[in-house]
Amino acid sequence: MASGNVDFFNDTGGYGFISTEDADDDVFFHMEDVGGADLEEGQALEFDIEDSPKGPRATNVVRV
Repeated sequence: MASGNVDFFNDTGGYGFISTEDADDDVFFHMEDVGGADLEEGQALEFDIEDSPKGPRATNVVRV
C-alpha cells in the first residue's frame, strides 16, 4: 500500500487529491473510495493506486 496525505478535498463534489512520494502526480480519490465525508486536508491515508483514463486513482483507501 502507498501512503500520503489529503492535499485537496472538495466536500461538495465528494472528491480530492492525495499527495504521496510513491507517485509523481497527486492521486485522485472519490468519497466512495473512502467511506465518509469527514476528511480534512492533511489527513494521513494508506491506499492502493490504479491507473485510470485521467491518471492515478486511489482505491482501498484507509485512514491512518
